[in-house]
Amino acid sequence: MRTPAAPVTPAAASPAEWSVSDPTAEPAGVIRLAADHGLDLAPDSLEFNEMGLDFRVVLARTTAGADWVLRIPRRAEVMVRAAVEARVLRLVAPRLDAAVPDWRIHTGDLIAYPLLPGEPGLEMVDGEPVWRVDVSAPGYAESLGELLAQLHGTDPIEASTTGAPVRTPAYFRQAWRQDIERVSREFTVAGHLLDRWEAWLSDESYWPDHAVLTHGEIYPGHTLIRDGRISGVLDWTTATVGDPARDFMFHQATASPEAFRLTVEHYVAGGGQVWPRLAEHCAEMFSANAVAYGLYVLDSGDESHREAAAAQLNPPAE
Repeated sequence: MRTPAAPVTPAAASPAEWSVSDPTAEPAGVIRLAADHGLDLAPDSLEFNEMGLDFRVVLARTTAGADWVLRIPRRAEVMVRAAVEARVLRLVAPRLDAAVPDWRIHTGDLIAYPLLPGEPGLEMVDGEPVWRVDVSAPGYAESLGELLAQLHGTDPIEASTTGAPVRTPAYFRQAWRQDIERVSREFTVAGHLLDRWEAWLSDESYWPDHAVLTHGEIYPGHTLIRDGRISGVLDWTTATVGDPARDFMFHQATASPEAFRLTVEHYVAGGGQVWPRLAEHCAEMFSANAVAYGLYVLDSGDESHREAAAAQLNPPAE
């Protein structure tokens, strides 16, 4: 079994790097924010999760004993996309065996929902990734295939009504090419990566000829686990009608080949459609994952991540 790698996108700023002007940098600020929205939190119950670049996540218990999840935006613009995410959640909730967040609170400065069943498959603890699931275990691999079959079986036309971006098969490669070109104008990108990506983009056999509703970032940090199976799926910010491989990519890169085959088998059994070079396509897409990190720096203007993005885009040749 391959040892699972940490996510390509690193964690957000540590508490020491938070701005002192951010009222949610400390528990007292989170408690005040929650109280403004009708949630009375027990002060000693707060647990911060800093993995996300767009949201600070806080797990907390109310004074009445109910467990909640709070998502606090790091930048105002991420709440614009959250309106789309809310519609996606309403669409997929009845279609999936796994639970998804039920946003009971959704305002301009807070999203909150009751805690879902299970525990995160991956968390950052004191700045280090802590894995709580073996992605090569049969239970995880099978449940992932079943989950993706259910998700990808959503009618793409119905999915488009949520406002999620729609990417047709004809646009898959064009979008990647444009993103790589844009990042290459702002960062130094290793020649061996550019050559690899050009070969991938130029070979039609890698690419699917159909589009599906995708989560976009399916990996253990966004999945909850119970009894070794996926019990919940979090953070639907990147949901898109597009390339099915987006939801297989991380699993292909981190699980054993046998586990990936098992996932695909259960996906097909559930009605999912695959193509001959799915696994190879996933591997090439994973190699280009640093492009998304470069785009994050350019789109958000968050220069604190520029150095890390630059390192991922210009690694030494293996």
